[in-house]
Amino acid sequence: MTKKIGFLSFGFWQKNNSVVTSAQQSYEESVDLAVEAEKLGVDGAWYRVHHFADQIGTPYPLMAAIGAKTHKIEIGTGLVDMRYENPFMMAENAMSTDVLSQNRVQLGVGRGSPEQVQDGWRYWGYDYTEEEIKDIARKRTLKFLDLLNGEPFAEPNAMPMFPQEPGLRRLEPFSPTLRHRIWWGAGSRATAIWAAEQGMNLQSSTLVNYETNEPFHVQQANQLRAFKDAWAKAGHAWQPRTLVTRSIMPIVNDLDARLFADGSQTNDEVGYLAYHQNPTIFGKTFVGEPDKLVKELAEDEAIKEADTVLITIPSTLGIEYNVHVLDTIMKDIAPQLGWR
Repeated sequence: MTKKIGFLSFGFWQKNNSVVTSAQQSYEESVDLAVEAEKLGVDGAWYRVHHFADQIGTPYPLMAAIGAKTHKIEIGTGLVDMRYENPFMMAENAMSTDVLSQNRVQLGVGRGSPEQVQDGWRYWGYDYTEEEIKDIARKRTLKFLDLLNGEPFAEPNAMPMFPQEPGLRRLEPFSPTLRHRIWWGAGSRATAIWAAEQGMNLQSSTLVNYETNEPFHVQQANQLRAFKDAWAKAGHAWQPRTLVTRSIMPIVNDLDARLFADGSQTNDEVGYLAYHQNPTIFGKTFVGEPDKLVKELAEDEAIKEADTVLITIPSTLGIEYNVHVLDTIMKDIAPQLGWR
């Protein structure tokens, strides 16, 4: 089954033990990698969003910069943490970015993961507990989706600065198709079903709630199937997309072997995230020569269910190495799997 193939970058920088040593270098290389990936035929450049961390934060300036230097590659997030967001400002930023990038934004949103600071959203002016913020994040998401529908809602000024037509106002610039390019990052079957009911595409990362004793890829496949079933029942007028993320490290030279042949997580692992009462299962890293990876990836049930696969890249190793990884996957792995 042909698939869209993208990369997911955290945009890390570190002063020591890293090729990428500063924020400026990280952002510049994030743009440059998207340019090079487009040349390789990669379909999407996706970026993780974390606050208070030495990595990519607010994504819109980066996405707009990528849009200005590329022509067709999708520009996505995986994901924007709704605990921090004002849906009105977010909608305006997202639509502006989408207009600038000629409708290539694929915006992943969700509750987010444990952050670098305690209750970081409080510094944004939101005085809620961790327990309260879970429901609030969903409410903000629904408001954000509503704003993207473009229905006028704001009472006009009787004496506006600029001439305008009579009637209520909506946020501008309006992007009429962005509403269909919003993704929810789901960690469980229940949240996948909720995403389908609300009319969002589905993102599923390299970890999900440990809900059965089956392997990670089987549990994730069940999540995607539950999403598709719920979508069909909801009766939406358009077809959604589903996405999974994988860590894939092909070994084709001595440097690859030195970096990844030993010490990688080559089996699923079960553990706990902060504030999570239930265990989480973490998917393995696929490491080996291309022929070996093709056999292993062909058995992945969740990949079979998804139409898009994101490759998590080791961003601290710099642009040259990551172009090498993507080039190997696009030439030696994707065609053999029927993704191309």
